[in-house]
Amino acid sequence: METHEYPNGSITVIWQPQKCIHSAVCVKMLPKVYNPKDRPWIKAENATPEELKNQIDQCPSGALSYKFNTKQ
Repeated sequence: METHEYPNGSITVIWQPQKCIHSAVCVKMLPKVYNPKDRPWIKAENATPEELKNQIDQCPSGALSYKFNTKQ
């Protein structure tokens, strides 16, 4: 399955377009991060990792997820 990753410090936003149902929860909650008219449409650097995590937890389709970046 296709995925796109957008890092922001300690967190990386993962988007799976095939799962997206376009409910726009992401755009409504964090419009500075998610803008479907822009490319790339996700600008993870425009929010804190905590803001991103809180918003992604509200994604109804599971198209957005995240992983924590750890230093090896």
